[in-house]
Amino acid sequence: MNYFGWHPYVPVAEKRRQAERKLAKLRKQGHSVAPVRIEGRTIAKSFWGKSWCTNLERYSDYANRVPRGRTYVRNGSVVDLQIAKGKVTAMVAGSSLYKINITITPAAAARWKAICRDCAGTIDSLVELLQGRLAKGVMDRVCREGDGLFPSSEEIKLSCSCPDWADMCKHVAAALYGVGARLDEKPQLLFVLRGVDENELLAHAGQDLSLTRATSSAAKVLDHGDVAALFGLEMAETANSDTLTAIAPKRLRSAKMLRESTTPAVKKTAAAKTSITSRTTQPKSEPKWATLARARKRRAQRRNIQRSA
Repeated sequence: MNYFGWHPYVPVAEKRRQAERKLAKLRKQGHSVAPVRIEGRTIAKSFWGKSWCTNLERYSDYANRVPRGRTYVRNGSVVDLQIAKGKVTAMVAGSSLYKINITITPAAAARWKAICRDCAGTIDSLVELLQGRLAKGVMDRVCREGDGLFPSSEEIKLSCSCPDWADMCKHVAAALYGVGARLDEKPQLLFVLRGVDENELLAHAGQDLSLTRATSSAAKVLDHGDVAALFGLEMAETANSDTLTAIAPKRLRSAKMLRESTTPAVKKTAAAKTSITSRTTQPKSEPKWATLARARKRRAQRRNIQRSA
């Protein structure tokens, strides 16, 4: 029976059973379903989840719908929730299974750059960032109202298939609270939703670090005076390019003269070493008479063998 366009009251347990039956059909059709499960009455426990819910409750124009949304998400009415870049889709069990579409404008490039600039040099661990364990000043800057990472009410467009005329009905509010609960499990989804890359915060933090390392490594380079003192060498002054041009031919001529003057001696020494090696390694030739005697002895041995046979 329908009362002025509204469905009759349905107990929560019956709503869940109806929703489960419809979700079972969707799973058979190949749809992936991700329900929101709340243990106890606390919707969000992590920093990002709590911050999202706090930002949601700032929307004063939706104040009368937000409490009903908390009730719906606590009793498990958000049977499916999907988060993508700039978009949240959900299915909430009410008198029927309602479809919710929430569009969130991606964070403006100027705003994101300002956040990265203000946090430069203070975020050196992505794990600590996602767990919300950084300094309070850093996290407050990321979550600051107006120019932080969380969207304002003007940046959100809401849609639900239920007959409620309000922009934020209780089903939409439940889905938005479900986002806060989902951030407990996967806080990186907030950056996905706003269309930004959380690694850019680390990149900006590393810029100051890289400059410091470059300066320290450059300070370790020895100048010409230190090298000369260390090895006892006379280093040519690098006054200008003309001086280097004048010195270079002289160095080449000196090297060539040194090579020509030492070449005969080197060749003579090498020849002497070769002759000594050949004399020591080559076998000595025996006298002719010894060779003849050995041949006569072998012939005599062969004759003796033939006679004995």
